[in-house]
Amino acid sequence: MPDAALPEPAAPEPAAPEPRVVLYSRLGCHLCVAAREVVVHEAARAGVAWREVDVDRDVVPGRDLAEYGELVPVVEVDGIRQGYWQIDATRVRRALAR
Repeated sequence: MPDAALPEPAAPEPAAPEPRVVLYSRLGCHLCVAAREVVVHEAARAGVAWREVDVDRDVVPGRDLAEYGELVPVVEVDGIRQGYWQIDATRVRRALAR
């Protein structure tokens, strides 16, 4: 009796790429609102993903979010800090162009 053909295992779906831009913020931070506007605009302009991390509530494996303390908002592009408090759109744009 011939062996029944077994179905091929499904290929795993590729993992979503890590966002190039990360905004570290906290609730009640008025500077974070302005920083979010910069990040949303510049990430859309460059066609890249971004995410926001609440330094008081979120957990990021391997990161001590307490290091951001009073620096929020902080913006990183490709893991490199681009600024804190007042976020410069031009600096973020240049970092995304690299």
